[in-house]
Order: sequence, then C-alpha cells, then structure tokens
Amino acid sequence: MRKYRFDPEADIAEDIRGKHGYDGDLLQIYAGNNGATVHKWHHYIPIYDRYFTEFRGTGVRFLEIGVKGGGSLQMWRRYLGEDAVIFGIDIDENCAQLDGQAGQVRIGSQKDPDFLNTVVDEMGGLDVVLDDGSHRMAHIRTSFQTLFPRLNQNGIYMVEDLHTAYWDKYGGGFKAPLNFFRFVRELTDDMHRWYHPRKLRHPGLGDQISGVHVHDSIAVIEKQPVHRPCHSWVG
Repeated sequence: MRKYRFDPEADIAEDIRGKHGYDGDLLQIYAGNNGATVHKWHHYIPIYDRYFTEFRGTGVRFLEIGVKGGGSLQMWRRYLGEDAVIFGIDIDENCAQLDGQAGQVRIGSQKDPDFLNTVVDEMGGLDVVLDDGSHRMAHIRTSFQTLFPRLNQNGIYMVEDLHTAYWDKYGGGFKAPLNFFRFVRELTDDMHRWYHPRKLRHPGLGDQISGVHVHDSIAVIEKQPVHRPCHSWVG
C-alpha cells in the first residue's frame, strides 16, 4: 500500500482538484479536516459527492460499516448535516467511546445478520450504506445480503476498498469464487432477467436493483422501483 501513498507534504486538495476535477464542499471538509484522522483514497471524494449529495440536509439514515477513530463519521456529519441519522458499527470495542459524538456507534460484526438487523431497527430504517469494514469478501457479501433488502426505495449501497477483491488474504483473488465483483456480475444478470432465460441467482436482491455502477475499488448498487421494461415508437 505504500506505493500508493500520497506525499504528506503535498497539497491534498490541489491533487483532488487537478486529477479529478472536483472542488465541492466534501473536498474542503476532507482536506481541511483537523479533527479525528480520516483516511480516504483521493478519487473516492468526488464519487461520494456524486451519489450522496441528494441526501444532504435531509433526515437521511446513513450507516457506515467500520468506525476506527471516528474521523469518517465526523466527515459525514459535516457533509450530511445535523438532521442526518448517522450510525457506525465496528468490532473494536474501543470505538464505543465515540458513541454520541458525530453519530451513534454500535459494537458488533458486519458478518452477524442479527446484529445488523438490530442496528437498522434502532435507526428506524435505512437509506444509505457505506461498507468500509473488514474488506473481507465473505463479510461484504453477508452484509449486503442482510442490509440491501432493508434499504429504502431510492437508497444507495456503496462498498469501497474493493481492490481487496483481488487479494488472497481477504478471501479474494482474480478468479476467486468469492471475489465481490463476481457477485456484482450475478446481480447484474438478475437485473437483466427480462432478456435471458436463466432463473434469478439472487431473488430479493437482483430483482430489486435499478442500477449498478463500478468505479476503481468501489461498487454502487441503487435500489429504486423496478418495472418491466417497454419501448415505443413516436412520430
């Protein structure tokens, strides 16, 4: 990972502006952070803004998997606003001391469906999930299979740091069965069920997906009302 590390003496904001053409509020919040440490890949910042900007200033129910030092929760609070219901989960019991600061923190594993459901119940629903947890393929998939059905309509499910999908120690690998991008392909096939004779691979998941977007190390799955497609000629 060291070979990807940005020069700590260089200008983070200028790097993001120059390479990614983004100069929005989230850039200032991230690059100007002087609170708890937050670690993000630079190209994530405009991607976050692209998918999350519509939730700013609303009572969005936002769940982040992975808390660490709490810097990310602090960033989301500043970006999403005071009305947002922000929860973070982590297996590290030390994170409990961050509860009630930028958001609510609950201790438990992302591979435990019962725990995840309890958190969503407490939140009163779910609009956005950001998985920045263990980055292990089996854990990512379990979390998605548990939480996506509970995601509200017009919700967003984002999984980041998916470069680990190609790394053995995270249960991944280029052709590994659990590589999350293979799962995303299966969901995409289910989304296109209208056009092929195969049965749904993942009922209750793929047939509820309205869009799939893949960026470098990020997968975004959108949940909106899905209708049988039709077409017409006009004029």
